Amino acid sequence: MNGINLPKVIFGTSGLGNLYVALSDADKYAIVKECVQHSAKPVVFDTAGKYGAGLALESLGRCLQQLNIPPENVLISNKLGWYRVPLTTAEPTFEPGVWKDLQYDAAQRISYEGILQCFEQGNQLLNGYRAQLVSVHDPDEYLDAAVDEKDRQNRFEHIKEAYRALFDLKAQGKVIAVGVGAKNWVTIQQITCHIQLDWVMIANSMTLHAHPKDLLQYMQELKNSNTHIINSAVFNGGFLTGGDYYNYKPVVGNNQAQQDLLQWRERFFAVCARHGIQPAHACVQYGLNAPGVTSIALSTSKAAKVKGNIELATKGIDHRFWQALAEEQLI
Repeated sequence: MNGINLPKVIFGTSGLGNLYVALSDADKYAIVKECVQHSAKPVVFDTAGKYGAGLALESLGRCLQQLNIPPENVLISNKLGWYRVPLTTAEPTFEPGVWKDLQYDAAQRISYEGILQCFEQGNQLLNGYRAQLVSVHDPDEYLDAAVDEKDRQNRFEHIKEAYRALFDLKAQGKVIAVGVGAKNWVTIQQITCHIQLDWVMIANSMTLHAHPKDLLQYMQELKNSNTHIINSAVFNGGFLTGGDYYNYKPVVGNNQAQQDLLQWRERFFAVCARHGIQPAHACVQYGLNAPGVTSIALSTSKAAKVKGNIELATKGIDHRFWQALAEEQLI
C-alpha cells in the first residue's frame, strides 16, 4: 500500500459516534489520548460518515486538535457513502435504535459526485485533519436495498462510479489508498472481481464464531494479489465478549437461533475459563491470524481498555486452547 506498513491494531471510532451509548466529550478525549499514547506513529484511526451521522469524524478531529497532534502523526481511514443531513424526525432514519443522542441524520450517497461530497464533508468535520485511506462504506447494504435485479445492476454501476471518483482522488495525490468496508464479504468479492483495490475491511465475517471456508479461500486469494486485509468487528458487535448485540442486533433469546447463539457463547466462555484466557484475547488472536490479515480494527467506549486491546494483538495463545475449542466444535 504505497510502502505504508499498517500497525497490527487500527483504532475504530464508532464509540466516538455514540454507538449504543452517548459518551461525554471527556470520555472521547480520554479514548483518543490513550490511542495516541500507546500506538507507534502514525496512529491509525478508522472512521466513517455513518458513525453517528458524522459525529465520530467531528469528535476525532476535535480530540486530536485538543491533544495538539500534528496531522503527519495521524493516518485516518474514512469509509464514505453516508452524508450528514438535518434531523427532521424523532430519531435518525439511517440506522434506528443503534446511535444515541444524535443531532443529525445521514443519507446514503453512492455515486461519482456523491462520494466526492462525502469525502469533502468528512474532511470538513475532521477540522484540520484529512482522510488518507478512503473506501466505499456498506456497498452490500446499498445493493440489498434494490427492488429487483435491474435495480441491483444499476446500483452496482453506481458503486463502480464511486470507485472511479476515489481512484481519481488517488491519482490527484489527495489520498494514498482505496479500499472497501462491508459486512457481507461476498459483496467485497464481487467488487474486487471488477476493481483492483489496495485494501479491504471485512466486518463481522471472519470471527471466532463465524469463519466460513469460502471466505478463508477468498482471503488467501486477496493475500496472493497483495491486497491488504483489515479484519473488523471480531467480537461480532460485542456479543462474543458478553455484550447484548450480535452484529448490531439485540440478542434476547426469543427464538431458536438466538438461543443457539447464547449457548455457543456459554460453551466458549467455559473453555476460556478453563484455560485462563480472556474471551476478547481469543477473538483478537483468531481474527488477526486469519489468512492475509495485516491489521485488526478494534473499537472501545472505555479509555482504560485501549492499552489492553493493543496487548491482546501482540500476545499469542497456547495451541492447546485452540485444540480445546476445536474438540468442543466451537471452531
